[in-house]
This record gives sequence, structure tokens and C-alpha cells, in this order.
Amino acid sequence: MMIFTRSFVVAAALCGFVGCAQDDDKRLDPQVIQLLDLEGMKFDLWQKPSTATVVLFARSDCPISNRYAPEIRRLYEAYHSRGVEFYLVYVDPREEPDAIRKHLQEYGYPCPGLRDPKHTLVAHCGAKTTPEAVVFGRNRGMTYRGRVNDLYVDFGQARTEPTTYDLADAIESTVSGRSVTNPRTKAIGCLIEDLKD
Repeated sequence: MMIFTRSFVVAAALCGFVGCAQDDDKRLDPQVIQLLDLEGMKFDLWQKPSTATVVLFARSDCPISNRYAPEIRRLYEAYHSRGVEFYLVYVDPREEPDAIRKHLQEYGYPCPGLRDPKHTLVAHCGAKTTPEAVVFGRNRGMTYRGRVNDLYVDFGQARTEPTTYDLADAIESTVSGRSVTNPRTKAIGCLIEDLKD
């Protein structure tokens, strides 16, 4: 019993340090997350005060991710004026900043592109695919992780139009201070785990 208790206390202490609490309570620690801007400088997602922060994991060669560009533009236009910050986080460590700049321009993304070459934010969020969206509230707690909407039923199987707008609902709830109705949904897209440096 003493060994179990001691192990539990150590595990709890480690979870508090590295952030393995329940997903809704995970706080993003800027010291652990190693994001880079397109100039190669360290980037802190929390440098601007915001009502919510939206991260979309992306890669330029993922056709599913690219198909969501119009919806991301629409959400940016709807929510950026309400204090919501949006970032595209590119997960392929081999993708050069110039290629990312070109991708952002070609698809008309209005939000900054960042790089996560060591997958530190990927690991913190538990992201598996591109595109996968994560919403953080004012306190840096994760309120949502999953698909942008239900356009894709499975890989290679898309509806004509989405029937649910999960990311939009999550942003609205987070900005309004309400609990997100469906805080976890399954994102369909290109696997991230194949891209480790």
C-alpha cells in the first residue's frame, strides 16, 4: 500500500509538471512547447491576449487539409475581430519556411504559419492528423480537439456539404465562456506520426 501511494504521488507530481492531466485541464506551458515562426525564431502562442486561441495542424501536401482553407478563412473573418487568434502549425520538419509562405499565399490563409519540427505542440495536444484543430481558452486550457467539421466521413469519403460545424461551435462556446458540447471529435486526414524528424 505504501509503495502504491508513493508511486501515485510521484505520478501525480510528474503529471502536474508535464501536463498529463485530463485534456480539459491541460495548460499549455510555453517552456515545453518549441514552436518556431517562419524566420526561425521561437514563438509563444500567448504573446497576444486573446479570448481564444485556435491552432490548426497542417501540412502543405495534404489534400484534405488544403480543402479546409475556405472554412478557416471564414472562421478567421468571423472571430478574429472578437479577439480570437488563429495559427496554422506545420508539422513536417522537412518543410522549409519558403514553401510554407508559398502555401499560405496560394490558399489565402489570413493567419500566421508556425513550425513544430519537434512535435512538442503535437504531443501536448495529442494531435494525430492534418487537419486537426485545437481550441484553447483564455486560461490556456484546451477546450476542443478534433475535426473542423464533418465534411469527411472517412479518408477519401467526403459529403457534398458538412452537416455539423464542430470547430465553429467550439470557438463560439469558448469565447462565450460556455462548455463545448462535443470537446473531442475524430479528425480525418493525413497522419502526423509519419513525419518525425
